[in-house]
Order: sequence, then structure tokens, then C-alpha cells
Amino acid sequence: MIEVETARERIRQFANELPAEDCPCFEALGRVLAEAIASDVDSPPHDKSIVDGYAVRTADLPGGEGELEIVEEIVAGSVPQRRVESGQASRIMTGAPLPDGADAVVMIERTQPRAVVGGLGRVQLRDVRLALGQNIVRRAANMRRGDVILSPRQTLRPVELGLLAEVGRERVRVFARPRVAVLSTGDELVPVASVPGPGQIRNSNEPMLLACVAQAGGVPVGLGTARDDREELRRAIDRGLESADVLVLSGGVSAGVLDLVPGVLQDAGVEQVFHKVRVKPGKPVWFGVRHGPPARLVFGLPGNPVSSLVCFRLFVELALALMSGRRATGLDLLPARLLAPFVQHGERPAYQPALVCREPNGLTATPLRTHGSSDQRGLSGANALAYFPAGERRFEAGETIGICFLD
Repeated sequence: MIEVETARERIRQFANELPAEDCPCFEALGRVLAEAIASDVDSPPHDKSIVDGYAVRTADLPGGEGELEIVEEIVAGSVPQRRVESGQASRIMTGAPLPDGADAVVMIERTQPRAVVGGLGRVQLRDVRLALGQNIVRRAANMRRGDVILSPRQTLRPVELGLLAEVGRERVRVFARPRVAVLSTGDELVPVASVPGPGQIRNSNEPMLLACVAQAGGVPVGLGTARDDREELRRAIDRGLESADVLVLSGGVSAGVLDLVPGVLQDAGVEQVFHKVRVKPGKPVWFGVRHGPPARLVFGLPGNPVSSLVCFRLFVELALALMSGRRATGLDLLPARLLAPFVQHGERPAYQPALVCREPNGLTATPLRTHGSSDQRGLSGANALAYFPAGERRFEAGETIGICFLD
């Protein structure tokens, strides 16, 4: 057996970035940028008002108070036609260009229109804090034409997609998303729509793992189930190796008579990198590589759903992040305060399903009492994994432990 971090380091050696590809920006949410993006415009493109109000000359309002003639109304999208001269003001809307001559904007709440005698009338202004540049954003204050505004390896969130639109980008180069095939193995498995007979269970791992793939940024490919038969397993494994960058198998990697997966993978040309990790649950996890071109990564996860999910979070997710261009570092554990005691047994560190809450003083964690690695219902109450080091020890409520979120 090897340690968790040793296993993760070996995965890093083989999880290479996929090539970059062009993508429409509206489909790029969550993708990782593979190019630098420069602005083709100044933003804002002109000095502009950030409030509805009046563009004025501060020299005309000693003490921030006075009455001025309104010479023009400027709305967003228009261009000022009049220069503001002494004794004058222009009514201006939020986002509209600042007229020549004006050096501040008084917000409309600090003004009082006077009766219209002719033209646009006059306005009384009172703003004791009036200062040069007030309520104005200068041209190119946000970015200048030619500025690099997004760098390679940034993950594109909604705000970055809006920024891409602002600089005229309809398409962008991003790292490809890894295609991940999921295959469940075992004579006991039946389709989800079937009623299990004696000794049978529904194939619940496949939808769970496909959802994990999608959540981690991969492209899920379902292969269904394969019985514990060498020929059937080999055909299904070959399909996975042909159709995806990563093949994830569930079940068949322990030491039982029908745990055939490691041998069949070897026959298919997949080189074992490690088998068995010092972790609870998930000890039998398997990882290997079929050298290319094209290279393929293969994970054999234990068949029990809790073990499968823990191993996906610890190992598969790391590979998908690296292949997608993300900078995956160590397994980040956040500090959380235990709300209930937990007794740790054995030589393997445990990743226990837990409910973690954000409190005013930090995170709190409640380990969930599941009925073993097959208890999906118990797992459904968890939003995190609580880490307990190997050894025999009782952790008391109030102690600080490490947690990692499942999302």
C-alpha cells in the first residue's frame, strides 16, 4: 500500500494537459483559458458620469452651492453637443459622456429645478462636499486598449464571460474537457429501471460517477455494466479506451475470486501504476496508464458507493483538473470545529462523510454515522469529508480537524 499523497503524486506524473480548442464564449463557463486576452477598446471609452445629475464647473459653485442655467440634456449613448461654460450646467444621466468644460457631477438628489422661463430652465444645486472629478469615471480607468485583461489558466466564470463580451470576443481558446467513460462491473448489477431479483442491486454507481465527472468539468460517457466475465469485461474496457481520455471502472478491484479488473486491464495494454492506497474507505483503488498515442488514464474504484465517491474526490478529480489546465495543488484541508465526538480506529487515515456548516466563528463539522461503505442514503446527508489521521484515538467535540468539501 502507498500513502494518499504518494498516489496523487503518481497521478500528476501522467495526467497531462489536453490540447487547447476554440469554444464559443457562451459555452465556456467553467472552462480554463488557454490564451491571453487583450482589450481592443478603452473602458470606459470616454469620461462618464456614474450618477444621474448635473455636469458642472466646480468654480461656479463656491461652497458647493449656486444656481446654474441648464444648456443640454445628455443620455447614455448620446454625444454632448454643448460645452459647459461659466454659469452653466448640463443635465446628465448615468453612463453618459461628460461634456467639455465640466469637471464634476452633482447628483440629482442634491438639486432643485427652477421654473422654466425659456430653454431648459435653471437648477439650484447644493453639495457641500463638491470636489474636482466627483461622480466621474475617467476614460480607460478600467482598462486601456492593448491591456492584457485575462491570463492563461484562469477559470472562466460569468464575470469573465461578460468581460470577454466587452472586448468583442465571441470565441475563445480553452483547454479541452477530458472525456471520461464510466463502467460498472459485477454480476449483481441490474439497470436502474429494473426490479432487482434475489442477490441483485441496481447500478447506482454509474449515475453517481457520471454526475461526479460533470461536476468536475469532464464530459461523461456512460458504458453501462459488464458482468464478471473476462471476455465481456475486455470488450467493455476496449470501448472505454477507444472513446474516452479517462476510463473509470467501479468494482472488481479487490482480492475476491471475481475481481477480474486488474488482470483484464493488463491484457488490454494498461500498465499498473499503483494498486491499494492507505485510505479508509477505498483501500483497493487501482490506477494505470495505457501509453499512447493516444494515452489513456484508467481508474479502478471500489464498488461500494461511499468508497467510490471518496476515491473519485481524492484521485480522479485531481487527474481531471490537471488535464483541463487547472493548477491542482495538494489536497486542501480546511479547519473545522467538531460538533460531535468521533472514534478513529486502524492503520489507515479516514475520510468520513460529514455535514459541514459555516458559522460566524468558522466551519463546524458533524461526522455522519453511515452503515458502512454501501450506505448511499447516509452519504446523501454529507457535503464534505472529515479527515482523521491513522491510529487509535477518540476525537472530542470542540477539537479542530481538517475537512474537504465534496462539491
